[in-house]
Amino acid sequence: MRARSRLGRRATLARLGFGLVSLGAAAASIVVAPGPRGMLGAGLALLMGAIALHDARHFRIPNTLNAAALALALVHAAVAEPEAAVWAIGIAVLRGAMLAALFLGIALAYRRLRGRHGIGMGDVKLAGVAGVWLDWIAIVIAIEMAAVAALGTYLLYRWVAKRPVRASSALPFGLYFAPAIWAGWLLQTILFTP
Repeated sequence: MRARSRLGRRATLARLGFGLVSLGAAAASIVVAPGPRGMLGAGLALLMGAIALHDARHFRIPNTLNAAALALALVHAAVAEPEAAVWAIGIAVLRGAMLAALFLGIALAYRRLRGRHGIGMGDVKLAGVAGVWLDWIAIVIAIEMAAVAALGTYLLYRWVAKRPVRASSALPFGLYFAPAIWAGWLLQTILFTP
């Protein structure tokens, strides 16, 4: 009974922590990009926080959260290029489709080589969302941040717990990729937006 209450408290603290970090990221989005783009970035921050929390707890990314992030991304593309909104949306969708196809190819190749799932379809869809939100440079940065954070966290956990590293260990990649998408958007907005 005691162990259960400790786990309940930890889960509550984790949700609270995710919520506070997401709210902070949303506020930062509005500060960095005042106006509609910042509001959309704030929505992205909140959705990425929800995706990260859900994936951490359930190893699954809900379609509804991916769909909401995609819808915001399409609006963001139109707002970013109001004089050529249709063109901007088309390019963003093409980029998202290409990134989702790349992740799907990796997932299928992994399954064929290892005989089990490695990248879930939620991660593939999240990659598509990333492609619609981010330009190519920010995509590469976001994927690198997510991969390094996931691997570093896993290795640190194994080292602290004094457990061996296993090639078959499962990691909720969305936990790392979702916040990295927002961070990529923030960097893109600060460095590459006129």
